[in-house]
Amino acid sequence: MSDHILEVDLASFESGDSERARAAVDGLMTSLRTGFVYVNHDVPDDLIDSAYGMLEEFFTKEQAEKDQFVAPGTHGQTGYTGLLVETAASADVADWKEMLNWGRDIPVGHPLRTRYPHRYHDAVLPEAAVPGITETLTTFHDAVADLQRRILRIIATGIGAHPDYFESMLVDGPTLSRAIHYPPMESAPDAPHVWAGEHADINLITALPRATAAGLQVKLKDSGEWVDAVAPEGGAIINTGLMLEVVTNGIIEPGIHRVVAAPGQGGDRYSVVQFCHPTPWTILSPVGSTVTPETPQRFSPIAAADALDLVLYEINLIEDARA
Repeated sequence: MSDHILEVDLASFESGDSERARAAVDGLMTSLRTGFVYVNHDVPDDLIDSAYGMLEEFFTKEQAEKDQFVAPGTHGQTGYTGLLVETAASADVADWKEMLNWGRDIPVGHPLRTRYPHRYHDAVLPEAAVPGITETLTTFHDAVADLQRRILRIIATGIGAHPDYFESMLVDGPTLSRAIHYPPMESAPDAPHVWAGEHADINLITALPRATAAGLQVKLKDSGEWVDAVAPEGGAIINTGLMLEVVTNGIIEPGIHRVVAAPGQGGDRYSVVQFCHPTPWTILSPVGSTVTPETPQRFSPIAAADALDLVLYEINLIEDARA
């Protein structure tokens, strides 16, 4: 089993050259045994720079101004979430981070919005605090969502499904972008907080174009060792989630990770990640090609909405659920 995160060329898969495409599939599937892979991307650097600049401007506002953009009842799926709220399912104390979340709006009368009103909300972004941030973050969201869609085509091919397998479940899915500000650890309360405790993501895959400082670590499956993960120049980090584990019958396990400051590491850390979600009414069940006599079906079918709600409860983002 590979214990190294590999770098895969997305353009090779899309080149039309069958040998290059096969090499990209093989490399990605090998790397995902760690739950992670590095991929090159075409999200413009100036767009990423603009997004980070505006986000830093927002997060450095006074607390009372940031609190104006909290969106009650949305379970942390849009708007601002303050410090010491989200808690990793495996942790006893909350993460030392604050967040801004957003996604794409869908029409009010859309059946997804009618059926899942707690999943689809009008995006709450701090336009009044940082003029122009809505357009920049929406453009960023769309660019990363397209990158994730293309990565899932490689994964579908790698598990023996049609490249289009994930396409329909992504249309109007509640894919979520999240900007995270990790304040300096020396400013954290006395409890043993870290920036983000050990966890796996719930979604299909997660993309991180780059962060402003080190801190992301991956837990290797064989040794249990923690290793640093840093996006290469012009590349993004992709990690796998719990929903993808179900769809692939455990062939692709979720990437276990945490965010911690190294001893003596000072200063803030900013990152923007995007969680790729299928539509809530998608029934997650192992793809037929992954179920064989050697790999019998491990997972019962579950609706994507139910799987997400359970995890949101576990990480303390459902308001008043544990009152």
